[in-house]
Amino acid sequence: MNTKIRLVSTIAIFCSFISIQAQVGDEYHGVTSQNLSQEYNVITTAVPFMTITPDSRSGGMGDVGAATPTDVWSQSWNASKYALSEKDMSAGISYTPWLENMGIKDINLIYAAGYKKLKQTEAVGASLRYFSLGEIPAYDDNGNAAGYTISPKEYAFDLSYSRFLSDYFVMAMTGRFIYSNLTGDTDPDYKPGKSVAADISGTFFKELTNKNLLTIGFNLSNLGSKIAYSSTQKDFIPTNLKLGAGYKLAIDNYNKVGFYLDLNKLLVPTPPKKIFETDSLGNQVEVIFGNDDENLSPVSGMFQSFADAPGGFKEEMKEFIVSGGLEYWYNEQFAIRAGYFHEAETKGDRKFFTAGAGLRLNVFGLDFSYLIPVNGTNSPIANTFRFSLTFDFDGLAQESKSSMDAM
Repeated sequence: MNTKIRLVSTIAIFCSFISIQAQVGDEYHGVTSQNLSQEYNVITTAVPFMTITPDSRSGGMGDVGAATPTDVWSQSWNASKYALSEKDMSAGISYTPWLENMGIKDINLIYAAGYKKLKQTEAVGASLRYFSLGEIPAYDDNGNAAGYTISPKEYAFDLSYSRFLSDYFVMAMTGRFIYSNLTGDTDPDYKPGKSVAADISGTFFKELTNKNLLTIGFNLSNLGSKIAYSSTQKDFIPTNLKLGAGYKLAIDNYNKVGFYLDLNKLLVPTPPKKIFETDSLGNQVEVIFGNDDENLSPVSGMFQSFADAPGGFKEEMKEFIVSGGLEYWYNEQFAIRAGYFHEAETKGDRKFFTAGAGLRLNVFGLDFSYLIPVNGTNSPIANTFRFSLTFDFDGLAQESKSSMDAM
């Protein structure tokens, strides 16, 4: 028996591809790229859980992370920052409830990460991202309850290596395995999806006067194969370009504040727009604005993504997501954070403010964040707290040494 899975509508899983019958230029029967740039045209990919902000520190700063200071969560944002760490080893775990504001309690993202300095100029990192979609009732082809539930699960495992390439520049390579099981092995027509991907990231940094720090970072993430849930269709994974800049200002020995800005763009094809026209013979003709993306390879899709929007250049610019945040630290022990995230209305309309705080002890650190949607736009984590816990092995070693000295 085939099953139909009723997932919450805000979770995008599959990409829909439209067969093309005609391609046109900038204008066709009064339809122009200017008109199309105003229409709703969201880019969707498989495994969207890979785009969820996994930690509370960046989550409190509007989802920035390309050029923020090094922390254990850098694996997700820009793994090259691990080489800049002054600490030898650190680990952390983060929990993000999903759709809790809608009364759903069993969908969540758990993220664990850690890194180890090999020597002063090199580091390795690892992380595991686990997304559980809870218990979902199964239905037959007629819409009747099948009498059982399924438990979709997705995860990704990463390994990274980062190192200095010059006195002011570091780079990293990250390898990733992605596994997505959306049917719980209950439907013979669908299989778990698997993909292998890589990230390339880098950071330029320069200490200015008075120990103020300028950082510029990038992360080209999820460069990899399409993912297949059946023998008939393969979907793009969320290949993404992230660019970021940051400036950390040391007010005095106790007070520091950082300002951060990120730009993001999905490097997958924009869906073409379909219209229907009547030809000279009175027949309905399907006309497509944009490009056929069904048979593109991931590499071709990545390059095409900069110039394939049906609405032309104006729509391409709307595909950039802008986020900004600030972080204030007192004595490197207590932090307050705030940020803003902006996505164009026609590309998903995610707009929200964020707030957060952090506490650092010798060994443990705790961060939390809170998301506030803007103008009635909704978010799966709107008005929801999320938490991250970090563990500093350097601090543990210092405490152990202090205990031994006291004996």
